[in-house]
Amino acid sequence: MKPLLIPLLCLLVGSAQAADNCEAIRSGIEARIRAGGIANPVVTVVDAAQSAPGQVVGSCGMGSKKIVYVQGDAAPRSPAPILTECRDGSMPVDGRCPR
Repeated sequence: MKPLLIPLLCLLVGSAQAADNCEAIRSGIEARIRAGGIANPVVTVVDAAQSAPGQVVGSCGMGSKKIVYVQGDAAPRSPAPILTECRDGSMPVDGRCPR
């Protein structure tokens, strides 16, 4: 009975660690997407065989799961002044050159 119990325990511990690993990877990917300017990214973990909308951005659980990103809303960016040099050498702040 004991020889059968040890591999079973190892299997259970491995699957629990894989779930923790998936959550850590998912949250890391979500943080990178937020840092890139996306306000509300939707990052989920699904089974590798399951079809899911979005872009696969990673895998975890020793290949048994995939991490999928669905594009959310972009963060509002502050309008920065556009500097450009016109043919006459002037530099208007709004980006429009006189004709």
